[in-house]
Amino acid sequence: MSSTPGQTHSRRPLRLIVVVLVLIAVAVTARLFWTGKSLTAVAVKPDSAVPVQMQQAQRQDLPIWVDAIGSVQALNTVNVRVRVDGELQKVLFDEGQMVTAGSPLAQIDPRVYQAQVAQAQAMVAKDQAQLANLRVNLERAVNLAAAKAGPTQDVDTYRAQLAAQQATVQADQAALDNARLQLGFTTVTAPLTGRTGQRLLDVGAIAHGSEATGLVTLTQMNPISVAFAVSQDELPRILQENARQALQVVAMTRDGKQKIASGHLSFIDSQVSAATGQIQLKAEFDNGQSQLWPGELVSARLLVTTQRDATVVPATAVQDGAKGRYVYVVGSDQRVQPRQVDAAVVVNGQQWIRDGLNPGETVVVQGQSRIAPGVVVASVTTDGNTAQAKPADQTVVNLEARR
Repeated sequence: MSSTPGQTHSRRPLRLIVVVLVLIAVAVTARLFWTGKSLTAVAVKPDSAVPVQMQQAQRQDLPIWVDAIGSVQALNTVNVRVRVDGELQKVLFDEGQMVTAGSPLAQIDPRVYQAQVAQAQAMVAKDQAQLANLRVNLERAVNLAAAKAGPTQDVDTYRAQLAAQQATVQADQAALDNARLQLGFTTVTAPLTGRTGQRLLDVGAIAHGSEATGLVTLTQMNPISVAFAVSQDELPRILQENARQALQVVAMTRDGKQKIASGHLSFIDSQVSAATGQIQLKAEFDNGQSQLWPGELVSARLLVTTQRDATVVPATAVQDGAKGRYVYVVGSDQRVQPRQVDAAVVVNGQQWIRDGLNPGETVVVQGQSRIAPGVVVASVTTDGNTAQAKPADQTVVNLEARR
């Protein structure tokens, strides 16, 4: 049968699609062929060195730190209040000012208390005069009784009156001392050396000693403390080392990158928190330059001990396996073998190896995912250049680049 022009025209796109599919199949087959050939070329070279980063285990003194988040606390914070009633006549400090202990902070109207002192002084003078008169009368009665010119009963009377008057004078003196004390309270002084906060009373206000609102809050800035909590698991070692000497504590910025101040452990709480399993500690710091501020959050680092002559490797060298932690040790023939190690703490990127590795042995620190036991390795620098370039090494690198 002869085809019509419409049927011929509809078959052309179908043929084109078939041709394109054939070409794609040819291209995929060629790609798989050449890739398999390249993989075979690499696989047939079992001694090809895999580039990795290596480093020798070292022996050094390793400080053992315990890190925690701490808050800065003032050793003393006082709400300075007036102790007598009266008008606030003067404020003798600026907000945020450093003041010394005993320096005047404010002045309450003293006139009422000055009058009370004068009144008490007058009472003391009056009763002392009466006391002196009774002494004279007693002496005269004693002389008369001795000369049989007067009754002995007068002597007893004057002695009783003299004793009572002496008690009256003592009470007057106590009242005078109290009046002077109240007068002294009209000058408000700093109870300690510290930094003033916001002023809470203004000049002209009537202050009352019974009010809870004070004049100003005074905060001791130097020395200062940092409170922080550590796990109860660290407590036995901390107690043991602290019994020998006060442990060093370093206050760092919250991100732990910059040192602020160095102090010593000053307080260990009497009990562990049952809710958190942590124990509260405090460290005291010299804060002469006001590096630490009350209420500030810092990173506290407690130096528990220093491990002498510890074997260390970069923390990246230690791997986790089914049998525990291990490292790849590079032998003299440049072949690697895994070795189980007893890994302790990590300090500043350095892993303390308690057992399983000797100083001077070379371990792989980067590139463990590309190696296996018995594989030959070559050392590379951090920029990726091999220390000893080989053609086989270049083949592997190019293969990785094509992938």
